[in-house]
Amino acid sequence: MIPGSFEYHRPDSVSAAVKLLAEHGDEARVMAGGHSLVPLMKMRMTDIDHLIDLQAIGDLKGISVDGGKIRIGALTTQHELINDKGLAKAAPIIHEASLQIADPQVRYMGTIGGNVANGDPGNDMPGLMQCLDATYEVEGPSGKREIKARDFYEAAYFTALGEDEILTAVEFDAPKGGYAYEKMKRKIGDYATAAAAVLIEMDGGKCTSASIAMTNLSDTPIYSEAAGQALVGSSLGDDAVSAAVKAMDEAINPAEDNRGPVDFKRHVAGVMLRRAIARAAERA
Repeated sequence: MIPGSFEYHRPDSVSAAVKLLAEHGDEARVMAGGHSLVPLMKMRMTDIDHLIDLQAIGDLKGISVDGGKIRIGALTTQHELINDKGLAKAAPIIHEASLQIADPQVRYMGTIGGNVANGDPGNDMPGLMQCLDATYEVEGPSGKREIKARDFYEAAYFTALGEDEILTAVEFDAPKGGYAYEKMKRKIGDYATAAAAVLIEMDGGKCTSASIAMTNLSDTPIYSEAAGQALVGSSLGDDAVSAAVKAMDEAINPAEDNRGPVDFKRHVAGVMLRRAIARAAERA
C-alpha cells in the first residue's frame, strides 16, 4: 500500500521543528530515519496530516567523546555508531549492539534517536541505554529537559516524551570493565526473541558492579537492579549467575507470538543472560 496524503515539512533547526509540532498538534509526527514510521504510514495504521522530517537539522547529528562523557546526536545512524573509532574505544558495547541491529541497509538510515524514542519494545537501543544508565535530552516549547532512560518507557509505544517534544541527544558515562550484548533472533533483520545487555566491573576476582537489561521480553525494556546486585560481591560462580537469571526472570513478562511461547522465551532469556554475563566477565 501507499501512505495517505500529507503535508511534508523539512525544518533546518530544532526550534523550527518544535514550532511545527506546536502548530499542528496531534496531526503532526516527526521522522528521523523513517524505518518505524513509514511502514505504519504505508499500511494506513497511522493518520498523519503533517510529516516533519528532521534530516536537515545538523545540530541533531554527531558523536562527542569528551573524557568519560559521551554524547550522541539523535540523528546519528547505526552505521555511524559502528564506524566511529572514538566511540568504539570509549563504549565498545555500542559497537557490538549496533552490528546486531537489522541489516546494513537499515543501519545506513536508522538513527539512535528513532530507535530509543519510538517506544518499540523490540528495539535494541532502549535496553542498552538503560544498562548504560543513559540520559535523553529532549526539547519542546518550554525548553530543554533531561529524562533518564530507566524512567522513559511507560508501555509499548508510550514514553515520557511529550507530544510537543523532540528527542535531541543521548548522553552517558563511558562504561568501565567488561561488556556484552547477546541477542537471539530468528533471522537477519528480525527483532530479538531475547537479548541481554550486561556491564560488569571486577576487582580482585570479585564483581564490584553489574548492570543488566533485557530486550523484547515485556512491553518495555527491562532493567533489573536485583539481577545486577545478585552478582555483586561474587566471583561470578554458578550460584550467583543463577540468582541473577532468577531475578531477571521475575522481572520480565514475555508474551506468546510468532517468535515462540512464553516458556520458550523465558528459556532463551536465561541463555542470553548467562552468555552475556560470561562474555562480560571474560572482558572484565
